[in-house]
Amino acid sequence: MQLRTSRRARKDESAPMPGTPRRPRRRLRWAAPLAAIAIALSAVSAQAATGGLSSAGGAGGASSSSEGEETLFSSPMRSAGASWYGPGLYGRRTACGETLRPGTIGVAHRSLPCGTTVKLVYHGRDLVTQVIDRGPYVKGRSWDLTNGAREALEFEGVDTLRYAVALSPARHGAR
Repeated sequence: MQLRTSRRARKDESAPMPGTPRRPRRRLRWAAPLAAIAIALSAVSAQAATGGLSSAGGAGGASSSSEGEETLFSSPMRSAGASWYGPGLYGRRTACGETLRPGTIGVAHRSLPCGTTVKLVYHGRDLVTQVIDRGPYVKGRSWDLTNGAREALEFEGVDTLRYAVALSPARHGAR
């Protein structure tokens, strides 16, 4: 003989234990923003796969500036001290929320907002990347490169490099 339970009894069986938080039922309202984030991250992943170097660079790795890049980086190139970081910090989150891995391409800067696009040039090699962390906290240095950025530029430790900061679309129109 099979026992039957009422709908109310079955509902009570699946109810969460008292004191446990309930999940919100509206999950689809976040679908569009999550899709937009996924599309943006796939574009960043494509750049990370190439190391931010353009294909025009050839085997030497030095890339030529395109016309669109010149308007994006209309600020003058400046020089600043730089170093690289990473091995003891892999697996931890950066100040901008990204997980640091050996192949992560990005830079740390003390005051530029997260996501700011910068162009770095070192011994003829250039890299366009974003600010993903805070630092360095050593006097005389303005930039900390991740290991992926260091490898893309063939950066050798502590040295001076040239950089340009991209103008954001809001600032570009408000000259």
